Amino acid sequence: MGRRRAGRGLGFLPVLFLAVLAACSEPASPPSPTLAGTDGVAQFLDKHWQQPLAPQGAAPPHFTRQEAALDPASCGSCHVQQFQDWSSALHARAMGPGVMGQLMNMEAQAREEHQGCIRCHAPLAEQADGLVAAISRPNARKGAALHEQGLVCAACHVRGHRRFGPERRDGSAPKPEDQLPHGGWQASAAFADSRFCAGCHQFAADGFALNGKLLENTYEEWRASPYAGEGKHCQSCHMPDRRHLWRGIHDPEMVRGGVSIGVSPPRVEAGAVRAALTLRNTGTGHHFPTYVTPKVVVEIFQEDQAARAVAGTRREYVIARQVPLDLSREIADTRLAAGAQAALDYAVPRQQRAANLVYRVRVEPDAFYTGLYRSLIADGAGKGEAMIRRALADSLASHYTLFEERRALGAAVK
Repeated sequence: MGRRRAGRGLGFLPVLFLAVLAACSEPASPPSPTLAGTDGVAQFLDKHWQQPLAPQGAAPPHFTRQEAALDPASCGSCHVQQFQDWSSALHARAMGPGVMGQLMNMEAQAREEHQGCIRCHAPLAEQADGLVAAISRPNARKGAALHEQGLVCAACHVRGHRRFGPERRDGSAPKPEDQLPHGGWQASAAFADSRFCAGCHQFAADGFALNGKLLENTYEEWRASPYAGEGKHCQSCHMPDRRHLWRGIHDPEMVRGGVSIGVSPPRVEAGAVRAALTLRNTGTGHHFPTYVTPKVVVEIFQEDQAARAVAGTRREYVIARQVPLDLSREIADTRLAAGAQAALDYAVPRQQRAANLVYRVRVEPDAFYTGLYRSLIADGAGKGEAMIRRALADSLASHYTLFEERRALGAAVK
């Protein structure tokens, strides 16, 4: 499915709104099998991620209400650790105010257009029904509606009220004669395979691209990295020990574990301060960062004895895939493939009141969306404006300093 208009009756919204939703509407079919001996995984995923997902239908008559439920809290009554992990993860906030604020401006019955976003953000058919109701009655009393809970447990693990998941840790799987809640589960190797994640984290080969590169290309980036050859799948880093954490660019410790940062001490030569700050992608199994959303800023500047930055001394290098809000072109792509390095070489005149040289790496996980939300608010965000304003605040609050170090410059220049 190519780019398409996101809905009718949206003429008052800026073009960039439509472009972003159109980019979200690329197909999520898993890539063709590429690893020998895993054809069964590909066949499983072709069926498991058919879009849109079919309704669950009527639950088996012997199921209890809890066994038939699709909400995460019901799952969490038995799967306590998994529920706690999920609750802290971005998957639980996949239908946050930024997504919902945009969807509220679409027609309630535009189900096909809704799928452009919710096929990944809230993929269950039952969630699609909830979204229609929410758009139809925007002022209705809010509760813990299923569609508002994002990528819920059932989105990955339940089809037709049958449960699916990996084998047990010892490699065993349920037997037909076992008496287990909700009939047990069907074990599949797909749950430990990167292609399971590719359904949402990889555009199809003919999908939306800029400068010849797909907008969402994380799976293929992983395939090109050493991790694929070593058998380290997405789950190895993002679901360690089977934890449902999915930590990524928003998590400072996760990012620190994926990069190596080096500093060369400052030296003053011919009145200029010279130094360097390097960042290498040493432990990320895809480009750093992947996708167009984040921005990583590598910077060096001089500061005075009161820890104030000295004007005119700041130099920076941005690591990102930079695109305009309307996704019309690629401005620059300075992301780091696995093993690649970025270096900021600093050569700036020593300022009289400078006491230290500051090396810093800042991360803006939602940089693209910050710009998007500001533009939507400036042009009028319609029925979803309150949500978009919350999303803007959230995007700004996600900024963090990944690395910071100060080196003394010695006595001030007289």
